[in-house]
Amino acid sequence: MTVNIEAYERIRSELGEGVTLVAVSKKKSISDIQELYDLGHRDFGENYVQELIQKQLLLPNDIKWHFIGHLQRNKVKYLAPFVHLIHGVDSYQLLEEINRQAEKNNRIMNTLLQIHVATEETKFGLDGTELITMAKDLHKYKLLNQLENVTVCGLMGMASQTEDSSLINKEFSYLKTLFDDATTIIRQGCFNILSMGMSSDYKIALKNGSNMVRIGSLLFGERN
Repeated sequence: MTVNIEAYERIRSELGEGVTLVAVSKKKSISDIQELYDLGHRDFGENYVQELIQKQLLLPNDIKWHFIGHLQRNKVKYLAPFVHLIHGVDSYQLLEEINRQAEKNNRIMNTLLQIHVATEETKFGLDGTELITMAKDLHKYKLLNQLENVTVCGLMGMASQTEDSSLINKEFSYLKTLFDDATTIIRQGCFNILSMGMSSDYKIALKNGSNMVRIGSLLFGERN
């Protein structure tokens, strides 16, 4: 058995109702994912387009695949036929490309705007000012009405990789404030997901209002 079933059941009980657990399965085998699937889990997250495509072909069709990595516009077409939620949208241009590819596949694609709140410069995402500006533009110019095949469902962000829990708490608290502000501006009922929290910090994220967490190593073990 490769999945930590005890940890899975404990985390599920900690999350309770209304919080989605995305099992981060990047670099994990088909059998690992199938094992968790057989326990009833359906939401899985992948970081790499080619790896996700290969897994999607070999695993059950009712899996909800989340793309949680940095997505280049020229790769959207490969995910458009099946992906459930794209977590890392950091520009209006990417939203436009997602809309184009979704239209070609006759479906609506769900997305999250990625926000950069961490201290590391390597992480992608909009800063707070960019988010509010984009939210105001989406509302003022009715840009979401023009993107008929895209739904902007909320925000995603990652805290700094640190053992300083006070810093992590501060970053998640700020992200929750941005989420509340954007919700007020965008004014769409579908804007209701705040995806923050991973294996090392999901409990802090939950205290700050997260309703979607992305957990890998606690479920599958550390990656090579």
